[in-house]
Amino acid sequence: MDKVTITINGQQITVPKDYTVMRAAEDLGIEVPRLCFLKDINETSACRLCVVDVKNMRGLKNSCTLAVDDGMEVETNTQEIHDSIVANLQLLAANHIFECWACERENSCELLDLMRRFNVDNVFGENLFFDRKERLINDTSSAIVLDSGKCILCGRCVNACEKATGLGILAFNERGQDTYIGPANFHGMEDSGCIYCGACIQACPVAAIKEKSHIDFVLDALRDKNKKVVVSVAPSVTVTLGEEFGAEIGTNVEGKLYTSLQKVGFDEVMDLTFATDFSVVEEATEFIHRLKNDGPLPMFTSCSPGWINYIEQYESEYLPHLSSAKSPQQVSGSLVKHYYAEKLGYHKENIVYVTIMPCIAKKHEADREQMKYQGVKDVDYVLTTREYARLLKRKGIRFMSLSDGEPYGTLAELTKTPLQPHLEAGLIESTLHTVSHLLEEKPAAIEFKAARGMKDIKEATYRASGMDINIAVVHGGMNIQDFFQHIKKTKKTYHYVEFMACSDGCVAGGGQPIQPAVVQDNIDIVGLRLEALHNLEHSKETREVGLADNVKAIYDNYLTKPGSTKAKTLLHTTYQERKFYK
Repeated sequence: MDKVTITINGQQITVPKDYTVMRAAEDLGIEVPRLCFLKDINETSACRLCVVDVKNMRGLKNSCTLAVDDGMEVETNTQEIHDSIVANLQLLAANHIFECWACERENSCELLDLMRRFNVDNVFGENLFFDRKERLINDTSSAIVLDSGKCILCGRCVNACEKATGLGILAFNERGQDTYIGPANFHGMEDSGCIYCGACIQACPVAAIKEKSHIDFVLDALRDKNKKVVVSVAPSVTVTLGEEFGAEIGTNVEGKLYTSLQKVGFDEVMDLTFATDFSVVEEATEFIHRLKNDGPLPMFTSCSPGWINYIEQYESEYLPHLSSAKSPQQVSGSLVKHYYAEKLGYHKENIVYVTIMPCIAKKHEADREQMKYQGVKDVDYVLTTREYARLLKRKGIRFMSLSDGEPYGTLAELTKTPLQPHLEAGLIESTLHTVSHLLEEKPAAIEFKAARGMKDIKEATYRASGMDINIAVVHGGMNIQDFFQHIKKTKKTYHYVEFMACSDGCVAGGGQPIQPAVVQDNIDIVGLRLEALHNLEHSKETREVGLADNVKAIYDNYLTKPGSTKAKTLLHTTYQERKFYK
């Protein structure tokens, strides 16, 4: 790689020729302001906050797109630069609705951070004669809210949506003062074709796009003395929640999390790993039935709600291939209300079941009409990792000062289940090992390799029931599209495929803590979180593949067996084609 030497603020640095001035400055430890720039997502020079002064170049230049050149001399901190940044921030602030005390992004707002950093007065926005643009709020879906009053038109969400899913749900609409971001004609999000992956939320520098909050509903339930509020927490939350309270990325806060649940007032804690066992066993049983009865194959996993949203809207002809087994979230709610309620002496109508999840699509999943039994919802409310942090702050709980605790309550004891050793590798591996267990065969090793010609898609062959089973793992909306094009074009035979809407798994879900662009650009957030999650899982008790004793007891005493009529009633669901506007 050819290199060039440039000077920034009097410091010389030699960098690759394909660097931008911004990137070279970062290598020197100089943080250049930015709002629209997000590495590999949005590199459009729209906000003009990253301007620098280059010797022998006329006017200030946008450092995020300005290529380095040998001998270049750059200044990043002149009075002219400062005045330009302040002027642009004042213009951005003029149309921004400042509700910082009640805003979801109070502690992670990149606009607010820059206004504090440059001591900017909102001179236009506070002028009574200033004609502020109309505020539009799109909250028609059960998972996501768009607020044009917070939007700064940086475009990061638009490009994040396209990069992550290729669906192009968001776009710039209208022109000039009337410009807003949303589906075409500010159509409702519920039939826009959105799969609720949350990539747009993670990219947004302010609170223009956010999850639909369940915090107040949960607080109301906790205050109601007639309600028993049960909670389950997704494993990835334990290594991300601390970021909302200033902890380093990848800090394991599992112990503090359990203490906080008790302080908040949740009556019971249910182990989500326990519910995952049922999802795995039911899916494995279903797969064996399909193998023995000629399909339909391939069978597709059904635990990722974002993926479910995708297939219902974009590949509905493949719905017969989708497993009917509910996700662990829905399984846990169903068991709490229709099995454990009676066992614990509760009326199921008085149980409020809450989950804390890394994913906003889980809100939509919980709200599905099919996720009810006898008129009772499986899951009442879903809090994202960010929402739970906000709830703690509203309760005045100093999270990082809490001592470490353990799961508590009768339900925690009844549902405590050691991990299967393959669970961390994805449900497909656990399910296939369970298939072997149910067939009374020895589980085979699985060695995934990259699928030929398809980036980030893995495949393998597994031996069970006397046959070679071709499997694949497909994570990320763009990869899902590529995979369907592949199987339609090549007619390659697969037997079992795992899909997940998020490319990097649950640690990068749309409900996880949002780091500013400068951190997203320069730190391996996903890698640090994954490492912490793997360390956490390796520190836990594991068991041989098969039914845990408490899982087996429920099958024996209540469900009778995997795949039984009772199991299908409580632990399975249906999906249907959904149309979106075009």
